[in-house]
Formats: sequence, structure tokens, C-alpha cells
Amino acid sequence: MPSFKVDTSSALVFVATAPEPKMVNKKTGERAVDRETNASLSTVGLLVSDEGEGNLYQVTIPETGLPEGLAPGMPVKVIGLKARDWENEFNGQKRHGISFRAIAITPLAA
Repeated sequence: MPSFKVDTSSALVFVATAPEPKMVNKKTGERAVDRETNASLSTVGLLVSDEGEGNLYQVTIPETGLPEGLAPGMPVKVIGLKARDWENEFNGQKRHGISFRAIAITPLAA
């Protein structure tokens, strides 16, 4: 499925939830990895506020793109944010949504 660039150049972006390992299988503890670089993946909650509207996105980021010390409330810059729609079927029920992926995030200077 195609992905679409998300422009955050005019947005205020804050860490909402600290990074957590992205799991393929929580029961076995299998960690998700980037298919191209083999880097371990994490998810971080980001609050994106732009044009009077705020949205919370769970963004997948390779660990190589996550700086140390990210904490809720910290202003950040998102590099290479893309959105992709998805759909799957589980136990006869269709589910769909939008997933977000970024190359990296960096803290903004105070």
C-alpha cells in the first residue's frame, strides 16, 4: 500500500508517551524490526498540534532514530513522518486504520 508524507513543518509536536518496544508477538516477546535495516522498532506517542487542532499519533520509529531521554511533554521535531492505511481480518472481523512511521525524532532546543 502506498504511504503519504505528513507535513509537520508548521506544527507543534510534543512527546505524549515515552518510547516502548514494538512487539510482533507479545506472548513470545518477539520484537518488530525494520525490514530494510534490521533495526529494532519502537512506538512513541506524539501530540501534533496544528491549525487549532491536536491529534495523538502512535508513531513507529527505528531505535536508531530515537534519542536518549525522551519524556512526556518534551517538544520534538519529527523527521520523515509518513502515514499508511491498513486493513486486516481476524476471526472474521475486518479492521482498518492508519499507521504512522518516522525516520527519527529529535528534541527541540529550549
